[in-house]
Amino acid sequence: MKMEQWIRAIAGTGILVTLGLSQWHHPYWLWLTTFIGLNLLQSAFTGWCLMENILAKFGVKKCCE
Repeated sequence: MKMEQWIRAIAGTGILVTLGLSQWHHPYWLWLTTFIGLNLLQSAFTGWCLMENILAKFGVKKCCE
């Protein structure tokens, strides 16, 4: 998988897991869902994504490399 696919998979999984945890454990898990959503939004405008930096350190290639 390429970098963009990894980021989408991780973000989607994080959102679904925290939504489930907010229902079964405690509603404060929704703060993590909010954090993930805000990071996705800011990366759309700035082009910078922390998960992209983390995945690059693990050797995941970008789409055009």
